[in-house]
Amino acid sequence: MEPSATPRPNVEAFFDPRTSTISYVVYDQPGGSAAIIDPVLDYEPKSARTTPVQAQRIAAFVREQSLQVEWILETHAHADHLSGAAWLQAELGGRIAIGQHITQVQDVFKKLYGLGDDFVADGSQFDALIDDQATFQIGTLTAQALPVPGHTPADLAYLIGDALFAGDTLFMPDVGSARCDFPGGDTGQMYDSVQRLYTLPDDTRFFVCHDYLPEGRCDVRWESSIGAQKAGNIHLNAATTREQFVALRSTRDATLEMPVLILPALQVNIRAGHLPEPEANGSRYLKIPLNALFNHLQ
Repeated sequence: MEPSATPRPNVEAFFDPRTSTISYVVYDQPGGSAAIIDPVLDYEPKSARTTPVQAQRIAAFVREQSLQVEWILETHAHADHLSGAAWLQAELGGRIAIGQHITQVQDVFKKLYGLGDDFVADGSQFDALIDDQATFQIGTLTAQALPVPGHTPADLAYLIGDALFAGDTLFMPDVGSARCDFPGGDTGQMYDSVQRLYTLPDDTRFFVCHDYLPEGRCDVRWESSIGAQKAGNIHLNAATTREQFVALRSTRDATLEMPVLILPALQVNIRAGHLPEPEANGSRYLKIPLNALFNHLQ
């Protein structure tokens, strides 16, 4: 008997121009089951105002396709945008999930923000912590969690049928790779993570979490393939040695500024996208630690 073909899930992408983030709805069929991956909650830093513009686009699509959201999946705790997971869960349901190693990230940033005993760094803010290599269902689709530490120790990629959602590992081949200078990040681990991804079939669809337009390109892109990455990623292709990548990535990271939204974003994202609880006056507050971030990123 011939082996069955790898399922090809439907994928709808949503690009947020403010943060260059691509969120995804992955589903088995119209009227079927879906997962939302890496949703964005809009945040205006000048006014400290949150709005669900990007999340509403996702919700509208889900309703148009009559989908049942089973999962809202985070590839990691993002430093460049606030998560829209909690807002979407309130609108559409589904379980918010992230990799099991999120507790390491929570521990670092609990200390940075001086969070009290009411914040426990055990991942309980999420509905599910996904084990490395775990499999789970999205309707008729089987998803597998692939650990890809390097950008952070808690990064997961999700392989759903023939589609790989790689988070912050590699970007489009003409952009390169994700930074590795956040707490627990490691250039060598990033190299090893990508090598494991490169064992997947070349025709595996490769969906990126961000597209930072390189010079000379005007159109936003979010899909390549394992084969295209191996052939042409400017930072880490099939011919790149571990030593070459570690040297390149470390040198580049030393030149990068912190993401604009890292301080507001992480205190929300380690809470699964939930905003801090209101204080006595009814207002919610984000904390901005002064002269502390750099020390915590060493």
